[in-house]
Amino acid sequence: MKLLKDLRIVTMEGQEIPLGYLLVDQARIVDLGSMEDCPTDVTDVTVLRGKTAYPGFIDAHSHIGMWEDGLSFEGDDGNEDCDPIMPQLSALDAINPMDRAFSEAATAGITTVVTGPGSANPIGGSFIAVKTVGRRIDDMVVKNPVGMKFSLGENPKNTYHEKDAGPVTRMGTAALIREQLERARRYTCDLESALQDEGKEEPEYDAKCEALVPIFQRKGKAFFHCHRADDIFTALRIGKEFHLDVVLVHATEGHLVADLLQEESIIVGPLMSDRSKPELKNQCLKNPAVLKEEGALVAICTDHPVIPQQYLPLSCALAVREGLSRQDAFHAVTIDAARVVGIEDRVGSLAVGKDADLVIYPDNVDPFSPYTVPERVMIDGEWI
Repeated sequence: MKLLKDLRIVTMEGQEIPLGYLLVDQARIVDLGSMEDCPTDVTDVTVLRGKTAYPGFIDAHSHIGMWEDGLSFEGDDGNEDCDPIMPQLSALDAINPMDRAFSEAATAGITTVVTGPGSANPIGGSFIAVKTVGRRIDDMVVKNPVGMKFSLGENPKNTYHEKDAGPVTRMGTAALIREQLERARRYTCDLESALQDEGKEEPEYDAKCEALVPIFQRKGKAFFHCHRADDIFTALRIGKEFHLDVVLVHATEGHLVADLLQEESIIVGPLMSDRSKPELKNQCLKNPAVLKEEGALVAICTDHPVIPQQYLPLSCALAVREGLSRQDAFHAVTIDAARVVGIEDRVGSLAVGKDADLVIYPDNVDPFSPYTVPERVMIDGEWI
């Protein structure tokens, strides 16, 4: 066991321990509390007087390991754009954990990333949550899959227009998504009927439908890439039609319709990119603050490699500058980020039973400052 003591602990569980301890057994937190209750029979002790522990930061939407650092086509494994409907693709088979971006993320305090395919296809494949240390991706998994990637708007339109193929319109993109979701819904119903009734045969195996089963069983989220307000509402419309747990990714024009998104789960970002295409014309740094003020559940992302993974804290700083409270900014990269993607049982806060992922800063240091990095980072109970 490892004992960390004499430190301030920001749990993100609604409490702060001004002077306390954390007890770690292998990869999990097994105890924490005030120093008056600190165990005295642990030999591996780290005294952290004058330091503060926060939960490890989480990037809720990234493509780390899918587009590798310093490489072009050789390291580009994020878009299999030979077919617009590719739900059977798994990020697990594409991520290179040896990519330098992982070590840069870890040393910056980002301990968990949610990564997966890009947005060329209306249905692009499954996303996965992984830790940022390791050499074998299978050993780094927090949850696989966390959900399925869907894309609306310009990206699929442009991808298939250039190929002289469809879809080339927003209605074509939505129609293809609906067509595949209906197949998968029927496939899921047939699977469940066969499990309940021995007299019924399972449907013939279909890789595309099989990959979509988790989102119909509510074991994974439906992540919809959308920027414009009309695309946001198309995502919500499709989600309602098929009873999916929708997460809006980017939602660049969310601030224009924030009063209509009060109960939605939204991953906002990247916040530091340029307006590189028409659907980004209304991009603004106030987006997280406006959405949060209206009651949405908000996470902040880098969309790495659009913004390098290690600049997630700097993205939070910009959101705070433009009106998001510091507390909400911390939540957006810890517990709320975990809730948005469905991994809050493992990460996002410092609590008994959760993974021992934490970042240590001096008490007087702002974790969102461009001048600071964590003094120490622990992932799965090990100092990196």
